[in-house]
Amino acid sequence: MTHEELVAAYTAPGRHYHDLSHIEDCLARLACVADLSVGDREILTQAIWWHDVVYDPTRSDNEERSAVLAEQHVAPELRDEVGRLIRLTRTHDVAPGDRRGALLISIDLAVLGADDATYDAYAQAIRREYAHVPDDAYRAGRAAVLERFASRPVIYPDPAFAAALDAKARANLARELKQLRS
Repeated sequence: MTHEELVAAYTAPGRHYHDLSHIEDCLARLACVADLSVGDREILTQAIWWHDVVYDPTRSDNEERSAVLAEQHVAPELRDEVGRLIRLTRTHDVAPGDRRGALLISIDLAVLGADDATYDAYAQAIRREYAHVPDDAYRAGRAAVLERFASRPVIYPDPAFAAALDAKARANLARELKQLRS
């Protein structure tokens, strides 16, 4: 899969949040992480590019399908680690001491700690991706997802992301949960 094919996947119709803008935002956040080796930066860059390459909101195996596709296309020496990192985005659970995993998950979830306007645009984009789901079912499903994040002791497994974004993320989650329940 060429770079142009990756871009085409992220610009396909029906992508409103899991699109090229999300990838660009993730890459920009990665660029701000100062203390990474060249190897770590390359692995994380590849994981970011491939983590949502397969995105079908009617399926529950997007992360696995994205990981398999990445493993078929990234350099052999990166294959296992890139696939492992992409699979973490299914649950967003990271083992203690997994710095790469902590960074990828924190970068992927950074939007939760965005300013109100950016967060609201994100929430609306997610709703558009799930337009096929009736309102009541969407509200219940979305609330369940948000409650799982809100109930975590740590939303961002990377300490720097946690310090910068956790409080705002919790406020955004609470605000959207209130809207979903009203």
